[in-house]
Amino acid sequence: MSQRLSLTALLVHDYDAAIDFYVRKVGFDLVENTDMGGGKRWVVVRPPGSDAGLLLAKAVGEQAEAVGRQAGGRVFLF
Repeated sequence: MSQRLSLTALLVHDYDAAIDFYVRKVGFDLVENTDMGGGKRWVVVRPPGSDAGLLLAKAVGEQAEAVGRQAGGRVFLF
């Protein structure tokens, strides 16, 4: 049986700003942008042709402090 990662959650301050960055600046594809109610959305971006992607998760409360440093100052994704 083969195992693989398909999504990695990434905390962001704002969905639309993150979509703008990953899609318009980095060149990722916007795969899904679904309203989940209550201000939550299911937003997935991925590099063209890739099965792996990022789930953009809006930080709430104390999570906001971790945006941009989720890996404790180390390289996060390769």
